[in-house]
Amino acid sequence: MRATSLIFILTAFGSAFVQSEEVICPELEGQFKPGGLLWGEVIPGTAVRFENIDVPVLPDGSFVVGLGRNAPNEMDLTVGEDVVCSLNIATREYRISRVEGVPQRTVTPPAEQLERIRREREKVQSAKSRRIENEGFLKAVKTGLSWPATGRISGVYGSQRFYNGNPGNPHYGVDIARPTGTPVYSPGPGLVTLAEPDFFYSGGTVILDHGYGLSSSFLHMSRIDVEVGDVLEVGDLIGAIGATGRATGPHLDWRMSWFNQRIDPQLLVPPMP
Repeated sequence: MRATSLIFILTAFGSAFVQSEEVICPELEGQFKPGGLLWGEVIPGTAVRFENIDVPVLPDGSFVVGLGRNAPNEMDLTVGEDVVCSLNIATREYRISRVEGVPQRTVTPPAEQLERIRREREKVQSAKSRRIENEGFLKAVKTGLSWPATGRISGVYGSQRFYNGNPGNPHYGVDIARPTGTPVYSPGPGLVTLAEPDFFYSGGTVILDHGYGLSSSFLHMSRIDVEVGDVLEVGDLIGAIGATGRATGPHLDWRMSWFNQRIDPQLLVPPMP
């Protein structure tokens, strides 16, 4: 569904607790492990800070925070000016895999492509830097997002890949292997902030901003059916799976970020049907 303005409705969610004038540590829900997303509530108007990030707080006091791949076992959430809440984070192990047959130019890009890669990274950073504070997504997080596509899971969050024997960056998404042309749908409501058909690494790329620092990225797409500024609801068509960019076969690479923290989309959806 397309729209010319952003009008989706923000719904409160999170664990409830009794409000009082005294600032206390909120009761958090979610996955307390690397890649997890946590949510809770504070007294409306209370400042929340996590990992040097000023956390957006909804008018009713609801908020979310994301845990990156290398989140330590102990982390602090600051509520108000000086209430420090200690979070215990579980340890997580990651899968190591090897991928052969990747074009060498994408493993070690030629010098003439470096400027292109830099420009594309700037576009992604710009798309993720927007601070949309509109309502609609947070209820979906608590009840569970939808898979943007269904199929064999061929790659998981946090895994370390070796391309042609060379170590690459950790994988920050979940890969869904399906034939080229398989439809990709929106897992939750959001605003399209980037729609590019041909990035060097990620090929056809769409970024969907869900609000309050949370966004989804869809990579290697063969077709893009949305434009920047489109407002999507759950189940709206985004495009189609492909093998564009650095990909050895057709699949969807779905990633999610909370500000500068990469979170695991698979923790926010039901088991793959």
